[in-house]
Amino acid sequence: MAHGYKAVTWTPFKKRFDAWMLAGVAVYLTGFSAASSLATTDGESFTPVQMLIRATGTLAFLMLTFILCIGPMARLTPRFKPLLYNRRHLGVTTFLIALVHAGLVTLWYHGFSDINPIVSLLVSNPRYDSISGFPFESLGLIALLILFLMAATSHDFWNANLGPGLWKAVHMSVYGAYVLLVAHVALGAIQFEKHPAYVVLLASGAAIVTALQLYSAFFASGPDAKTRPTDGWLEVGSAADIPDSRAIILEPEGAERIAVFRNGNKVHAVSNVCRHQGGPLGEGRIIDGCITCPWHGFQYRPEDGRSPEPFTERISTYETQIRDGIIYVNPRPLAPGTPVTPSLIEEAVR
Repeated sequence: MAHGYKAVTWTPFKKRFDAWMLAGVAVYLTGFSAASSLATTDGESFTPVQMLIRATGTLAFLMLTFILCIGPMARLTPRFKPLLYNRRHLGVTTFLIALVHAGLVTLWYHGFSDINPIVSLLVSNPRYDSISGFPFESLGLIALLILFLMAATSHDFWNANLGPGLWKAVHMSVYGAYVLLVAHVALGAIQFEKHPAYVVLLASGAAIVTALQLYSAFFASGPDAKTRPTDGWLEVGSAADIPDSRAIILEPEGAERIAVFRNGNKVHAVSNVCRHQGGPLGEGRIIDGCITCPWHGFQYRPEDGRSPEPFTERISTYETQIRDGIIYVNPRPLAPGTPVTPSLIEEAVR
């Protein structure tokens, strides 16, 4: 869905995004091949197939590294949110590039065997007890299968049929795929590389992803408010501290996060979890009178947590109060789609 709650189509922005992405892929593959040819020393020689194997392998690693950086960066700055909206395009393209890499490797190194090339890849090296001789190909194959599963279920059809929880769990396996990919490179290509560029590329990529994910998880998880129970209600803070059309996110102990939105002089509280893919509604904003998820633009009316017709998604709502300019929220969620009268901010605060 998009802002305005229209089905996602090939908008001009998406077309430009995909055009730039494909142009970048072409430039990288061409530039990598040209640079590798110029850097080849006397006594070394690489066939075009081997050059393409290296180019697609490094590109797949860089793209997956970039994909895992988009989420944390979008939390740090809204400039990355357009990339967040189109992350699935990057993911599918990354899988296709990795598939080309795997296909070239299998055919080039195992295609002339008397047995099936895939079987040959799996059984040709059984040294699982050796670090230097570990069959790293198997790690890459498992990572590729995970990327295939994610690419195959990237359409909203699968989100609707699997349910947001299971769908998200499946796509969280991307972190496992990345760990396998790092191990695949570390135990494979780098073992035979004399040039330090590959080591630097692998180490810096893994370090950046790890640092951003940890920072996002512990320090940039959104504008959380410190909750303090008062007569069974949670203290949010001053109404003046919430920017208009934005939210503060509460994290009650042992309960679901709550997004407290300010819409002009009105205060609403709803579940922080979008029904589409579990996106953080509190990191979005109110557009055309509707709370708009920052991930894919799903919208909900703040007064009742219901999506505009003809859509039927609903989220939980919460009662609010304002006492002496301080907002309080009842932590007990109401049934999804329950209308709630908003609290009104005094004229002087607006």
